[in-house]
Amino acid sequence: MFLDAVLGRNPALVEAAAALHGAGVIPPDTYVLDLDAVEANAAALAAGAQRYGLGLWCVAKQFGRSPELVRAVARHLPAFAAIDPAEARALRAAGVRAGNLGHLVQIPRRALPELLAWRPEAVTVFDLDNARAVSDAARALGFVQDVLVRLEAAAGTGFAGQEGGVPPQALEGCAERLERLPGIRIAGVTAFPCVVCDPVSGRPGPTANLARAVAARAALAARGHTGLKLSAPGATSVAALPLLAEHGATHGEPGHALTGTTPLHAVDLRQPERPAYVYVTEVAHTLADGRPAVYGGGFYPRAVIRGALLARTGARLAVEEAPPGNIDYYRLLAAPAAGAGRVRAGDTVVLAFRTQIFVTRSRVAVVAGLSGGSARLVGQYDALGRAYGKGPGRHDDRGPSRARTTS
Repeated sequence: MFLDAVLGRNPALVEAAAALHGAGVIPPDTYVLDLDAVEANAAALAAGAQRYGLGLWCVAKQFGRSPELVRAVARHLPAFAAIDPAEARALRAAGVRAGNLGHLVQIPRRALPELLAWRPEAVTVFDLDNARAVSDAARALGFVQDVLVRLEAAAGTGFAGQEGGVPPQALEGCAERLERLPGIRIAGVTAFPCVVCDPVSGRPGPTANLARAVAARAALAARGHTGLKLSAPGATSVAALPLLAEHGATHGEPGHALTGTTPLHAVDLRQPERPAYVYVTEVAHTLADGRPAVYGGGFYPRAVIRGALLARTGARLAVEEAPPGNIDYYRLLAAPAAGAGRVRAGDTVVLAFRTQIFVTRSRVAVVAGLSGGSARLVGQYDALGRAYGKGPGRHDDRGPSRARTTS
């Protein structure tokens, strides 16, 4: 989906990733992230948000929670929305501020004392039970926690495995009960997704959930609540910021915009955010009919993957579809055309597609210096942001955490 985009806008990243793998510095099943591009994307988002008077809570799950990347983003956008307690702890360890917690994954009640003690700007609650748990934990800690009421997604707009929220028709009754809880304050509303990209043009547009959130905030304001936030996550990018402002949102939650990988970035190479990662693997073996099999581990089921680049020959091979229920041991490429050159086991293969690194078993390698023409590997991490290398809390079984390469 993004191979043409990254080759057109960030070819140095492709070259550096292939060089790292060819030198044996990174293994197959590694995402290589361009630290400079991620930081530049964050700066572009911060400038756009300031222009439209919006707040942004950044999301790290899609790029693997690497502390180097988190800190680069936080230099421009200091508050994050953590997807779950594991991510919240990784962000905390990187030294950044908790923005919105609990939006996609409710905070388990036994983790509430720990996470609330960090004083997040907001905690999203899906129902009265979770709101009551947040209230009790906040009271025990001696303060009142701001909460956002999550609205149930409109029919046909949500995603399986992400169900939950207050139905719009039940908002008044829910609000009445929330108002009685002494440890929380209703601080606003949220829903997901509020914005999606058109499947053809890639342009961001509002969903019915954004209208639900606008109406819900008005209903809460009519009950006397003031200063209400409206967080409208989903495809938050520079291009989407005017839409959020037009609908009265106060916050967006950029994720893939930080790596230049929303659907819009695949079709419009003029967007301010640049593609900032590639996936590196290698040929494991070749089938009798000539189709190469490459090592898996990071092939996200919802990704749209069309082509792969063989670094040694420069050949482009189509990537075959895989059933979403398969185990990601390998992925098959189309057999090369006659005369295209033999594919060898161990050949470096570079791909670029939309992913969520936190659900993979991939390694994350962070490269700096590409914007200045000299690549430097600053670290390697697992999908939870834990570093490879020697020392407490680090992996020590899979090679070096630092090395140099040139682009």
